[in-house]
Amino acid sequence: MSSARETSTIQDPLKFWKTDLFSLFLKSTVTLFFLASIPLVVFFAFSHTHSHFCPKYQNNLDDHYQNPPISTNISHILFGIATSTKTWNARRNYSNLWWKPNITRGFVWFDEAPKTPWPTTSPPYKISANTSQFKYSCWYGSRSAIRIARIVKESFELGMENVRWFVMGDDDTLFFTENLVSVLGKYDHEEMYYIGGNSESVEQDVIFSYDMAYGGGGFAISYPLATVLVRVLDACIDRYESFYGSDQKIQGCLAEIGVPLTKHLGFHQIDIKGDPYGLLAAHPLAPLVSLHHLESVQPLFPNLTRIDSLRKLMSAYEADPGRTLQRSYCYDLRRNWTVSVSWGYTVQLYASFVTIKKLDAALLTFKSWRTLRKEPFTFDTRPVSSVPRERPLVYFLDRVEKNGEGETLSTYKRYQDKSKKECERVHYGNAVDVESFKVSATKFNPNLWDKAPRRQCCQIINGAENAVLQLHIRPCNKFESSMPLQN
Repeated sequence: MSSARETSTIQDPLKFWKTDLFSLFLKSTVTLFFLASIPLVVFFAFSHTHSHFCPKYQNNLDDHYQNPPISTNISHILFGIATSTKTWNARRNYSNLWWKPNITRGFVWFDEAPKTPWPTTSPPYKISANTSQFKYSCWYGSRSAIRIARIVKESFELGMENVRWFVMGDDDTLFFTENLVSVLGKYDHEEMYYIGGNSESVEQDVIFSYDMAYGGGGFAISYPLATVLVRVLDACIDRYESFYGSDQKIQGCLAEIGVPLTKHLGFHQIDIKGDPYGLLAAHPLAPLVSLHHLESVQPLFPNLTRIDSLRKLMSAYEADPGRTLQRSYCYDLRRNWTVSVSWGYTVQLYASFVTIKKLDAALLTFKSWRTLRKEPFTFDTRPVSSVPRERPLVYFLDRVEKNGEGETLSTYKRYQDKSKKECERVHYGNAVDVESFKVSATKFNPNLWDKAPRRQCCQIINGAENAVLQLHIRPCNKFESSMPLQN
């Protein structure tokens, strides 16, 4: 058998190598075929994707550009206004000033059904749910804080469509809704936002919180944040039973969720007493969003009731919402005069040169909310000087009218006893001859609030000594300063 195996091996000495070469050839052929098929597979795959998916994707892009996302408007806001049967009749005129039937959306929330017929000019109303099961242990407060805190939850549970923001306020809160839309439109309503303002009086912020939006000034909660808040709110209310107010309880809950307050300078709690003139005349460079506690301060305009004063301010707001209370400064170097304009409200004329840094500070015509002191406040202030020449001559809004396409002309008159004119001449010189101001201005573009803020410039049009001084407010040039160069 050994010979036979040897014979067989000798007869086919290359059998092993033939077998190995054939296997290698077969594997190589399969590999080349596989590699050659890849481009075909890719081609057909992409052809299939293009024919079935690209058109759909392209349609989505077309829809995006043909139907871009809708900007926030007044229909996206749901207001929740806290009131009671004891306070509504005395305060309803505040809501009626800003509420627009069939345009604004929301409800006034009562503790019980009102007993008088309901006017169509007022917001519709709802009755708050019973809150007797909740804890409340603040000895100097009122259990109504529980009911008011739950308005945001009850508003959410109404299930109204197309709501982006829940805005809370009181029955004596005056909202400037177009400016509110401008403010909320800057933020992504699909994110969690809590927007509002602090108290003006430091003593209030120390007692309650610097991180809280004060409820009377109003605050806004985005829909995504509301969806989380409503789940935990009732438990929070019991957990913070010792908190005085509804706004405190809301902020405590939001702190647990982890959402801080986004502060905006246009929300005004008006935690002051006395004359609000200095505060309003020094409004910050931000859209006016709200005013509160108007019953606790003097009327905004002399010789008018509180409501009539607000109607006059609203007449200016309706003519140019974004410009309302915005300041501009003019200088007359020849006569050494300084003019400060708070559009839609007042003009101040100084018979001397006053720096803008000083003008920016609010005149202390008011006192703190709790202790009736002249300090401290959360903004810069300056005392009303005892030296007559250092005090301004004050002019108040008389009317606003159209002045051509896209422009307004506002008139401000001095409310002063003319019999004192000659006595004042000793201190103010020829400045006492100015009886009124006429201020022309282009209508404010609300899109400017989306850019870096900059105060607009002012120039004096007529330089002659006459009873009417004409001013023009306009956007500043790139390298322009409101402070003129002095010789």
